[in-house]
Amino acid sequence: MTSRKLFFLFLIFFVNFSQAQRRKKVDTIYVYEKVVVYDTVYLIKPLHFKSNDLIFGSPKVQEKSFVRNIYQEELEKQRAKRRISGTKNNSFEYGIEAGIGFKKSEWSKVFSADKEQFGENIGIWFSKNLFDNLNMMLSANIYHWNSTFDIDASKDESSLNGFYFTEDHQPLLFQRFNNKHFDYTLQLKALYEWKGWRPFAGILVNQNTYKMQFLIPENNVLSKMDDFKSRQTSVGFSFGLQYRFFRKFLLSLEYQQYKMKNISLKNSSFDFEIFQTNDTFAERKINFGISYCISRN
Repeated sequence: MTSRKLFFLFLIFFVNFSQAQRRKKVDTIYVYEKVVVYDTVYLIKPLHFKSNDLIFGSPKVQEKSFVRNIYQEELEKQRAKRRISGTKNNSFEYGIEAGIGFKKSEWSKVFSADKEQFGENIGIWFSKNLFDNLNMMLSANIYHWNSTFDIDASKDESSLNGFYFTEDHQPLLFQRFNNKHFDYTLQLKALYEWKGWRPFAGILVNQNTYKMQFLIPENNVLSKMDDFKSRQTSVGFSFGLQYRFFRKFLLSLEYQQYKMKNISLKNSSFDFEIFQTNDTFAERKINFGISYCISRN
Protein backbone atom coordinates (compact mmCIF):
# COMPACT_ATOMS: atom_id res chain seq x y z
CA MET A 1 0.00 0.00 0.00
CA THR A 2 2.73 2.30 0.84
CA SER A 3 4.69 1.43 -2.28
CA ARG A 4 1.67 2.25 -4.41
CA LYS A 5 1.33 5.73 -2.92
CA LEU A 6 4.99 6.43 -3.53
CA PHE A 7 4.72 5.30 -7.12
CA PHE A 8 1.65 7.49 -7.69
CA LEU A 9 3.35 10.58 -6.24
CA PHE A 10 6.44 9.95 -8.32
CA LEU A 11 4.28 9.70 -11.44
CA ILE A 12 2.56 13.06 -10.77
CA PHE A 13 5.88 14.76 -10.17
CA PHE A 14 7.31 13.37 -13.38
CA VAL A 15 4.33 14.54 -15.47
CA ASN A 16 4.45 18.05 -13.99
CA PHE A 17 8.19 18.24 -14.60
CA SER A 18 7.75 17.23 -18.24
CA GLN A 19 5.10 19.92 -18.81
CA ALA A 20 7.31 22.52 -17.24
CA GLN A 21 10.14 21.72 -19.67
CA ARG A 22 7.81 22.12 -22.68
CA ARG A 23 6.79 25.75 -21.76
CA LYS A 24 8.58 28.62 -23.57
CA LYS A 25 10.77 30.93 -21.60
CA VAL A 26 10.30 34.70 -21.97
CA ASP A 27 13.42 36.90 -21.67
CA THR A 28 13.13 40.23 -19.92
CA ILE A 29 15.23 43.20 -21.33
CA TYR A 30 15.95 46.08 -19.07
CA VAL A 31 16.81 49.51 -20.67
CA TYR A 32 18.68 52.01 -18.59
CA GLU A 33 18.93 55.77 -19.45
CA LYS A 34 21.83 57.68 -18.03
CA VAL A 35 21.02 61.33 -17.26
CA VAL A 36 23.87 63.65 -16.26
CA VAL A 37 23.04 67.06 -14.93
CA TYR A 38 25.80 69.61 -14.52
CA ASP A 39 25.16 72.50 -12.23
CA THR A 40 27.63 75.01 -10.86
CA VAL A 41 26.82 77.36 -8.11
CA TYR A 42 29.11 80.33 -7.47
CA LEU A 43 29.03 81.95 -4.14
CA ILE A 44 30.27 85.51 -3.76
CA LYS A 45 31.28 86.44 -0.33
CA PRO A 46 32.39 89.90 0.72
CA LEU A 47 35.92 90.13 2.02
CA HIS A 48 36.39 92.36 4.98
CA PHE A 49 39.77 93.82 5.91
CA LYS A 50 41.06 96.77 7.78
CA SER A 51 42.81 99.68 5.98
CA ASN A 52 45.51 100.03 8.66
CA ASP A 53 46.20 103.64 7.55
CA LEU A 54 46.95 102.92 3.87
CA ILE A 55 48.62 105.82 1.98
CA PHE A 56 47.78 106.40 -1.68
CA GLY A 57 49.82 108.75 -3.96
CA SER A 58 48.20 111.80 -5.55
CA PRO A 59 46.90 111.06 -9.07
CA LYS A 60 48.95 112.42 -12.02
CA VAL A 61 47.66 113.12 -15.53
CA GLN A 62 50.23 112.24 -18.20
CA GLU A 63 49.68 113.32 -21.78
CA LYS A 64 49.83 110.43 -24.16
CA SER A 65 52.16 110.71 -27.14
CA PHE A 66 49.52 109.76 -29.70
CA VAL A 67 47.27 112.59 -28.47
CA ARG A 68 50.09 115.09 -29.01
CA ASN A 69 50.86 113.71 -32.46
CA ILE A 70 47.24 113.91 -33.54
CA TYR A 71 47.07 117.48 -32.35
CA GLN A 72 50.25 118.35 -34.25
CA GLU A 73 48.95 116.68 -37.40
CA GLU A 74 45.75 118.65 -37.18
CA LEU A 75 47.77 121.85 -36.91
CA GLU A 76 49.76 120.91 -39.99
CA LYS A 77 46.55 120.18 -41.89
CA GLN A 78 45.13 123.57 -40.98
CA ARG A 79 48.37 125.29 -42.03
CA ALA A 80 48.36 123.42 -45.33
CA LYS A 81 44.75 124.43 -45.95
CA ARG A 82 45.61 128.04 -45.22
CA ARG A 83 48.56 127.88 -47.58
CA ILE A 84 46.41 126.38 -50.33
CA SER A 85 43.64 128.88 -49.82
CA GLY A 86 46.20 131.65 -49.66
CA THR A 87 47.71 130.52 -52.94
CA LYS A 88 44.32 130.49 -54.60
CA ASN A 89 43.26 133.79 -53.16
CA ASN A 90 46.57 135.45 -53.96
CA SER A 91 46.07 135.58 -57.72
CA PHE A 92 49.31 137.43 -58.47
CA GLU A 93 52.85 136.03 -58.30
CA TYR A 94 56.20 137.12 -59.67
CA GLY A 95 59.70 135.72 -59.65
CA ILE A 96 63.00 135.18 -61.42
CA GLU A 97 64.36 132.26 -63.43
CA ALA A 98 67.60 130.98 -64.93
CA GLY A 99 68.50 128.06 -67.11
CA ILE A 100 70.45 126.45 -69.90
CA GLY A 101 69.44 125.15 -73.30
CA PHE A 102 70.16 124.27 -76.88
CA LYS A 103 69.29 126.11 -80.08
CA LYS A 104 69.16 124.83 -83.66
CA SER A 105 69.15 127.18 -86.68
CA GLU A 106 68.38 125.95 -90.17
CA TRP A 107 70.32 128.69 -91.97
CA SER A 108 73.64 127.76 -90.27
CA LYS A 109 73.71 124.22 -91.73
CA VAL A 110 75.76 125.52 -94.65
CA PHE A 111 78.60 126.68 -92.42
CA SER A 112 78.72 124.19 -89.56
CA ALA A 113 78.18 120.50 -88.92
CA ASP A 114 77.44 121.33 -85.28
CA LYS A 115 73.72 121.97 -85.41
CA GLU A 116 72.98 122.79 -81.79
CA GLN A 117 74.20 125.88 -79.97
CA PHE A 118 74.59 125.78 -76.20
CA GLY A 119 73.40 128.78 -74.23
CA GLU A 120 72.31 130.29 -70.95
CA ASN A 121 69.36 132.48 -70.04
CA ILE A 122 67.98 134.61 -67.25
CA GLY A 123 64.58 136.25 -66.95
CA ILE A 124 61.67 137.52 -64.89
CA TRP A 125 58.03 136.43 -64.90
CA PHE A 126 54.63 137.55 -63.65
CA SER A 127 51.71 135.17 -63.12
CA LYS A 128 48.03 135.83 -62.46
CA ASN A 129 45.40 133.29 -61.47
CA LEU A 130 42.26 133.54 -63.60
CA PHE A 131 40.04 130.85 -62.05
CA ASP A 132 40.55 127.54 -60.28
CA ASN A 133 43.93 126.15 -61.43
CA LEU A 134 44.32 128.17 -64.63
CA ASN A 135 47.05 130.82 -64.67
CA MET A 136 48.37 133.30 -67.21
CA MET A 137 52.10 134.06 -67.16
CA LEU A 138 54.06 136.85 -68.83
CA SER A 139 57.83 136.31 -68.98
CA ALA A 140 60.84 138.13 -70.44
CA ASN A 141 64.17 136.36 -70.98
CA ILE A 142 67.62 137.13 -72.30
CA TYR A 143 69.46 134.23 -74.01
CA HIS A 144 73.17 134.11 -74.78
CA TRP A 145 74.18 131.50 -77.38
CA ASN A 146 77.77 130.36 -77.79
CA SER A 147 79.28 129.99 -81.22
CA THR A 148 79.37 126.64 -83.00
CA PHE A 149 81.53 127.91 -85.87
CA ASP A 150 84.00 130.77 -86.49
CA ILE A 151 84.96 132.03 -89.95
CA ASP A 152 88.13 134.12 -90.07
CA ALA A 153 89.19 135.28 -93.53
CA SER A 154 92.77 135.83 -92.34
CA LYS A 155 93.09 132.13 -91.38
CA ASP A 156 90.64 130.03 -93.39
CA GLU A 157 89.23 129.93 -96.88
CA SER A 158 85.44 129.97 -96.96
CA SER A 159 82.57 130.81 -99.26
CA LEU A 160 82.22 134.18 -97.53
CA ASN A 161 85.76 135.39 -98.23
CA GLY A 162 86.21 138.22 -100.71
CA PHE A 163 84.95 141.67 -101.67
CA TYR A 164 81.38 142.88 -101.55
CA PHE A 165 79.93 146.10 -102.97
CA THR A 166 77.25 148.37 -101.73
CA GLU A 167 74.57 149.91 -103.99
CA ASP A 168 76.78 152.96 -104.51
CA HIS A 169 79.69 150.65 -105.40
CA GLN A 170 81.72 151.07 -102.24
CA PRO A 171 83.93 148.03 -101.56
CA LEU A 172 83.64 145.93 -98.40
CA LEU A 173 86.11 143.19 -97.49
CA PHE A 174 84.82 140.28 -95.41
CA GLN A 175 86.75 139.60 -92.17
CA ARG A 176 84.94 137.47 -89.56
CA PHE A 177 81.66 135.84 -88.76
CA ASN A 178 80.30 133.46 -86.11
CA ASN A 179 76.87 132.58 -84.84
CA LYS A 180 77.45 133.76 -81.28
CA HIS A 181 74.61 136.12 -80.42
CA PHE A 182 71.89 137.24 -77.99
CA ASP A 183 68.16 136.51 -78.04
CA TYR A 184 65.46 138.58 -76.35
CA THR A 185 62.16 136.74 -75.84
CA LEU A 186 58.79 137.87 -74.54
CA GLN A 187 56.21 135.13 -73.85
CA LEU A 188 52.57 134.85 -72.84
CA LYS A 189 51.67 131.40 -71.48
CA ALA A 190 48.59 129.66 -70.17
CA LEU A 191 49.33 127.19 -67.36
CA TYR A 192 47.16 124.59 -65.67
CA GLU A 193 48.33 123.47 -62.23
CA TRP A 194 47.51 120.00 -60.86
CA LYS A 195 49.30 118.53 -57.83
CA GLY A 196 52.41 120.59 -58.48
CA TRP A 197 52.55 119.81 -62.23
CA ARG A 198 52.02 122.79 -64.55
CA PRO A 199 51.70 122.03 -68.28
CA PHE A 200 51.65 125.18 -70.41
CA ALA A 201 51.46 126.54 -73.94
CA GLY A 202 51.86 130.02 -75.28
CA ILE A 203 52.98 132.48 -77.94
CA LEU A 204 56.28 134.34 -78.07
CA VAL A 205 57.96 137.28 -79.70
CA ASN A 206 61.68 136.73 -80.27
CA GLN A 207 64.42 139.13 -81.40
CA ASN A 208 67.92 137.89 -82.26
CA THR A 209 71.06 139.65 -83.39
CA TYR A 210 73.80 138.19 -85.62
CA LYS A 211 76.96 140.11 -86.46
CA MET A 212 79.56 140.06 -89.24
CA GLN A 213 82.70 142.18 -89.54
CA PHE A 214 83.94 143.86 -92.70
CA LEU A 215 86.75 146.22 -93.61
CA ILE A 216 85.13 149.43 -94.83
CA PRO A 217 86.74 152.29 -96.75
CA GLU A 218 88.07 155.25 -94.83
CA ASN A 219 89.50 158.05 -96.99
CA ASN A 220 89.10 155.65 -99.93
CA VAL A 221 91.25 153.02 -98.23
CA LEU A 222 89.96 149.74 -96.74
CA SER A 223 91.36 150.21 -93.27
CA LYS A 224 88.48 150.42 -90.77
CA MET A 225 86.74 147.42 -89.14
CA ASP A 226 83.00 147.76 -88.76
CA ASP A 227 80.07 145.55 -87.79
CA PHE A 228 77.12 144.59 -89.96
CA LYS A 229 74.25 143.23 -87.90
CA SER A 230 71.10 141.29 -88.52
CA ARG A 231 68.22 142.10 -86.18
CA GLN A 232 65.00 140.24 -86.68
CA THR A 233 61.80 140.06 -84.70
CA SER A 234 59.83 136.84 -85.13
CA VAL A 235 56.60 135.43 -83.77
CA GLY A 236 56.38 131.80 -82.70
CA PHE A 237 54.97 129.40 -80.13
CA SER A 238 56.11 127.47 -77.07
CA PHE A 239 54.94 124.65 -74.86
CA GLY A 240 56.37 122.69 -71.96
CA LEU A 241 55.98 121.52 -68.40
CA GLN A 242 56.77 122.96 -64.99
CA TYR A 243 56.90 121.25 -61.61
CA ARG A 244 56.49 123.12 -58.33
CA PHE A 245 58.51 121.90 -55.33
CA PHE A 246 59.24 123.51 -51.95
CA ARG A 247 56.32 125.83 -52.73
CA LYS A 248 58.55 128.63 -54.08
CA PHE A 249 60.68 126.74 -56.59
CA LEU A 250 59.74 125.63 -60.10
CA LEU A 251 61.54 123.31 -62.50
CA SER A 252 60.74 123.71 -66.20
CA LEU A 253 61.29 122.04 -69.54
CA GLU A 254 60.32 124.16 -72.55
CA TYR A 255 60.29 123.98 -76.36
CA GLN A 256 60.23 127.14 -78.52
CA GLN A 257 59.99 127.61 -82.26
CA TYR A 258 59.78 130.62 -84.59
CA LYS A 259 60.72 131.53 -88.19
CA MET A 260 62.97 134.24 -89.59
CA LYS A 261 62.43 135.78 -93.02
CA ASN A 262 65.84 135.96 -94.62
CA ILE A 263 68.94 137.24 -92.81
CA SER A 264 69.69 140.87 -93.56
CA LEU A 265 73.03 142.35 -92.43
CA LYS A 266 73.00 146.11 -92.17
CA ASN A 267 75.10 149.04 -91.10
CA SER A 268 73.80 152.54 -90.45
CA SER A 269 76.36 153.99 -92.94
CA PHE A 270 75.73 151.51 -95.74
CA ASP A 271 72.80 150.00 -97.55
CA PHE A 272 73.99 146.44 -97.91
CA GLU A 273 72.63 142.89 -97.73
CA ILE A 274 74.82 139.81 -97.98
CA PHE A 275 72.02 137.21 -97.96
CA GLN A 276 69.68 138.29 -100.72
CA THR A 277 67.09 135.54 -100.49
CA ASN A 278 63.42 135.32 -99.68
CA ASP A 279 63.69 132.09 -97.73
CA THR A 280 62.39 131.56 -94.23
CA PHE A 281 64.53 129.82 -91.63
CA ALA A 282 63.20 128.06 -88.56
CA GLU A 283 64.95 128.29 -85.23
CA ARG A 284 64.15 125.92 -82.38
CA LYS A 285 65.09 126.00 -78.69
CA ILE A 286 64.95 123.48 -75.86
CA ASN A 287 65.45 125.02 -72.43
CA PHE A 288 65.86 123.62 -68.92
CA GLY A 289 65.31 126.10 -66.11
CA ILE A 290 64.62 126.75 -62.46
CA SER A 291 62.45 129.56 -61.12
CA TYR A 292 62.08 131.16 -57.73
CA CYS A 293 58.86 132.81 -56.61
CA ILE A 294 59.61 136.11 -54.88
CA SER A 295 56.03 137.03 -54.01
CA ARG A 296 54.56 135.81 -50.70
CA ASN A 297 51.61 133.44 -50.57
